[in-house]
Amino acid sequence: MTAKKNVVLIGCGMVASAYVESFSNLSDQMQLVGVLASTGDSGRAFLERHAKHFPKARAYENIEEVVAAKPDMAVVITPPNVRVPIVQSLASAGIPILMEKPIERTLANAQEIVDICADIPLGIVLQHRVRPSAKALQELRATKDLGALRLVEIYVPWWRDQGYYDEPGRGSIARDGGGVLISQAIHTLDLALQFTGPVTEVCAMARTSGFHTMESEDFVSAGLAFENGAVGSLVASTATYPGRTEEVILHYANASVTLKSAELSVVWQNGEHQTIGTAVATGAGGDPMAFTADWHQAIIADFIDCIDSGATPAASGQSALAVHALIEAIITSSTLGRVVPVEKVVRT
Repeated sequence: MTAKKNVVLIGCGMVASAYVESFSNLSDQMQLVGVLASTGDSGRAFLERHAKHFPKARAYENIEEVVAAKPDMAVVITPPNVRVPIVQSLASAGIPILMEKPIERTLANAQEIVDICADIPLGIVLQHRVRPSAKALQELRATKDLGALRLVEIYVPWWRDQGYYDEPGRGSIARDGGGVLISQAIHTLDLALQFTGPVTEVCAMARTSGFHTMESEDFVSAGLAFENGAVGSLVASTATYPGRTEEVILHYANASVTLKSAELSVVWQNGEHQTIGTAVATGAGGDPMAFTADWHQAIIADFIDCIDSGATPAASGQSALAVHALIEAIITSSTLGRVVPVEKVVRT
């Protein structure tokens, strides 16, 4: 049996709770040996809150201490604007990195991080890729004739109250790189791209509704043209009270399929229906953390396996660039008020 991986968590913000549960459930495969927060005191306070799970973990004062500890992997969940120097230090030491989405604030910044990690494993926590519904659709496409993809609908009707955006930096261009697209809808867009293939051009409108005071967008509507000839639409918002589960609806020549959380619904053109799995909470409403940690856990377990096997992670850094390119094109289209092309990136 492969030895447990020594893991360091870098960043102890809101989403860290999902990692606490996942790390605890994966105790046969890994052990948290330390955390690096914005300050040493913050790291120690985090470990005190979770002492029953990680009694032997320590709080590091800086990235140099992390590198000196020589962990088997690092999980980076800091805001995207502070990642480049952290990634440079870890990559130089040959430490594999699993990183929260987005990779960075812009496509160029994200590409820089992917390039820095060219010689080490880099995974991105785009956990919707490992949902049971996504796996079920992959199997369905492999075993049934759905026909050509012709129409795509993508909905992210979420809700966040003003208090969410009152945290310094949240929803800002400088820290987060934007609003609903890069912070929330990125998951659903990335999931859709796994089945649609590349988007070639977009025509979009991004705005801030009267529900929020924030720098970036909380509402986006876009028309999408796909490389395979399909057309589609996107509506994403954090101003849709009280929030509903996101959906990806794919209309093939022979059937229409709906991905809704962990549920896959299929309606065949001959009238047959089937439902696989059950939809569960995804953090669409007022509580951003009201979602299962199972999919985070699956991404972490997959990354651990990939370190040992040399396989490509379920969501590699290179493969995640496609959704960054799409988001950038949507914002550019809204800014210019016209149709714009989506930069093509190589997927691996």
